[in-house]
Amino acid sequence: MKTLSLSRITIAAFAVLFSAFLISCQKESSLSNTTDTLTEEEATNLSDESSQTEASFDDVEDVSMVAAEEEGDVSMYGRSGTESGRLVPFAELRLRLGPCAEITVSPNDSTYPKTITIDFGPNGCLCADGKYRRGAIVIHLTAPIRRPGAVMTITFVDFYLNRAHIEGTKVVSNLSENSNIKFTVQVVGGKVTFPNGRGYKYDGIKYVKQVEGGATRPIRDDVYSIEGRSKTEFNGGLTINLNTESPLIKKVICPWISNGVLKIKINSRVLFLDYGAPNNGNCDNKAMLTWNNGNNQRLITLP
Repeated sequence: MKTLSLSRITIAAFAVLFSAFLISCQKESSLSNTTDTLTEEEATNLSDESSQTEASFDDVEDVSMVAAEEEGDVSMYGRSGTESGRLVPFAELRLRLGPCAEITVSPNDSTYPKTITIDFGPNGCLCADGKYRRGAIVIHLTAPIRRPGAVMTITFVDFYLNRAHIEGTKVVSNLSENSNIKFTVQVVGGKVTFPNGRGYKYDGIKYVKQVEGGATRPIRDDVYSIEGRSKTEFNGGLTINLNTESPLIKKVICPWISNGVLKIKINSRVLFLDYGAPNNGNCDNKAMLTWNNGNNQRLITLP
């Protein structure tokens, strides 16, 4: 029986639109800057772009969780004479990233607190999962991430994921107790900027709990439920409110959220993002955005 297994929640484990709370954003001048002139096309474009923005930002958190858990395993089970004195030098993380990232740990022993740095270099590289990354992710751990009370703080050094420049701080707190696996994710000073100047600034919180697989040691049967809310504020008074209509479900064996519905309200317009569509909750990188009482829809591809 595993007492906690928080990582390996791959790519979209936290790829949730509502990572933000009290968001302020600047959009380029093509966006209507009064709440009365927002068109249907602008509303759907905002929803589409927001989903891809959040998926990009939260991919970093997933990489960090994998690194934190693998480091915790090495600290718990000891080290050998292998590369850098590590029992298994981030084997699962290497499957995800490939050989291009330099991974360092300080101190490189079983003590905590410690810092893990994943450096993709100033020129970046195309990773094994097909994503381009540049700059560095810096992970500070107060204790092994599987230990109740542990805190992981994630920051960035000139970091890019594909087209997006990602900034800010993420704090993951392990609140597990009595074999109930749960944690919170807070975003402080978060910012994602695309090359065209569009971007989002936000602070937020969300809640994650394990709903399946907690009684077994392998992590591939783990399933997580994610809930949260956000209020996005743009220049000119435009606001976007997001709430989970039904909990988002993340299976560790799937790189994306496979089920759950998000409600998106942009002024008087209401849209829904269904992660289970169009394939009835099967594992894929698609989600269906619908509006106008379901009469209009757009298929979104998550990064």
